[in-house]
Amino acid sequence: MATMNPATIFLDTSGIIAVLDEQDDFHPQAARLWPQWINEDVSLLTSNYVVVESTAVGQRRLGFDAVPAIYHDMLPSVHVVWITELMHQQAVDLLIATRQRHLSLVDCTSFEMMRTLGLRNVFTFDRRFAEQGFTCLP
Repeated sequence: MATMNPATIFLDTSGIIAVLDEQDDFHPQAARLWPQWINEDVSLLTSNYVVVESTAVGQRRLGFDAVPAIYHDMLPSVHVVWITELMHQQAVDLLIATRQRHLSLVDCTSFEMMRTLGLRNVFTFDRRFAEQGFTCLP
């Protein structure tokens, strides 16, 4: 898999949900950044695992309307990369090695994808990305 433009921003579930959920503590920051990035044609990328997780979390927190909001309003501006079998296995290995109860397999796949693609920046409100050495936006 080729490396991406290092300025590309990886989207995490916490960022996606913060854009959509007006009750989210981070919504004001997310709602300010999202249209700015879209208007400036910033390169945005996420994984299919993050899309699945965001859909589940959004549907649980916001109801069914979150589904078309994610798929029709947000994802057309985002490059979705599918997790490979190798990335999945590396993520499982990382999850087992870290032995952290609150670290998710989806987060581990995101870490592996970002490393594989040479990405540093992530739109997230999850401190675990910073713990892994990534730059969290905002």
